[in-house]
Amino acid sequence: MRDFSWKYFAMTGDVDAYLLYKEASGPYEEEVAAAEELIIEEEAE
Repeated sequence: MRDFSWKYFAMTGDVDAYLLYKEASGPYEEEVAAAEELIIEEEAE
């Protein structure tokens, strides 16, 4: 859903598609940040 809403926004400029993309990206970005933090901690050990 995230990729579709971004592609739709890029093609049309529809603000609602962008808002949907941002809403769907929230949890994903948090997971990526947590994974990066875990990797950094493991490398430090």
